Amino acid sequence: MGFRAQACLCFIWFRSCAQVTIPRMSSILEIFSLSKRYGRLQALQDLNLQIESGTTWGILGPNGSGKTTTLGIVLGVLKPTTGEYLWFGTKPTAQARRRVGTLLETPNFYTYLSAQRNLEIVAAIKGHGQERIAEVLDLVELAKRAKDPISGYSLGMRQRLAVASALLSDPEVLILDEPTNGLDPQGIADVREVIKKTAQTGKTIIMASHILDEVEKVCSHVAVLKQGRRLAAGPLESVLSTAPRLKIASDDLAALQTLASQCPGVQELTQQAGRLELILESGQEPAQINRWFMEQGVALSHLSLEKPSLESGFLNLIREEDAHAPAQH
Repeated sequence: MGFRAQACLCFIWFRSCAQVTIPRMSSILEIFSLSKRYGRLQALQDLNLQIESGTTWGILGPNGSGKTTTLGIVLGVLKPTTGEYLWFGTKPTAQARRRVGTLLETPNFYTYLSAQRNLEIVAAIKGHGQERIAEVLDLVELAKRAKDPISGYSLGMRQRLAVASALLSDPEVLILDEPTNGLDPQGIADVREVIKKTAQTGKTIIMASHILDEVEKVCSHVAVLKQGRRLAAGPLESVLSTAPRLKIASDDLAALQTLASQCPGVQELTQQAGRLELILESGQEPAQINRWFMEQGVALSHLSLEKPSLESGFLNLIREEDAHAPAQH
C-alpha cells in the first residue's frame, strides 16, 4: 500500500474515532414558544426552554407564575394554546411519556396498608413488575418501615413514598411539582435528600417550586418565571448572580459621594446607613478602588466587599421585570 493510501486510511480512522469519543448531552425536553390562555388570563406566554440529560432543573417563580401550567402541558394533561414541545427529540407520544415519572400531587395511598403493599398495588395498576419495590423503598429511606401501615407515617414520609411510587417504572426523567409544599423542616430536608440521591443515579429531574432556598440546594439549572413569562434560564449561579457590592465610608460622606461618582470602574452608587454602596464593573477589585481614593487624597475609614446571594439575584430579576412591565390601567 502506498504512502498516500495509508495516510487516507489513517485520516478516516482518526475522524471516525473523533466522532465516537466526543461526548454530547442529549436534549430530554425542548419547549418552543409555548403559550396557554384561559379566557382573558394569559397563564403562559411564549415560553422557550431546553433541558438536557442528567441535569436537575428548578422551575422557579411566585405562585401563579405558570410553573404548574408548564408541567401540565408537557405531561399531556393540558393542551397549549400555541407552541409545541418535544420529548427525547420527537413529538410527544404515550411511549415517550412512559419514560417520565411524575409527582404532581400526593397520591391517595391506602393508609391502613403498608408501604410495601401500596407499592405492589401501584405496580399492578400501572403494569409494572414488583422487582423495583425494595430498591425504591431503600432509595427514599423507607425500607425499615416498609411493613408498617401508612397511617403511622408523617407527611414527609408519605411524600417520600410518593417519590418512590413515581420511580417504580425506573423513568429517565422525574417531574415534581412543589415536592416540599406543606412539610415541616425535617420533612423538607428528607425529601431534599431523596431528590439529591435520585439525581446522583443519572436521572434528569424537573422540579417546580416557589421556594428559592430549595431550588438552590437541589438544582444545577433554573428557569425563572413570572406571570407566565420566562425571565431567565440556564445554570443556577449564572442566572441568579449579581455584581459584587463594595461598601465604603470616610469622615466626610457627602464629599466621598461626589468623588465616588467620578471613580473608574463604578457602575452604580447608593447611600445606605452612613456608608456608600458601590456596584463594580466586571474585573474591578476593591484594592484598585482603594488605591484610586488614596491617589485623590482620601483615606477610607471603611471598606468591605459583599458577595451577592442567589436570593438577591432572584429579587433583582423580579425587580427588573416589574420596572419594564407596562403600566396597568
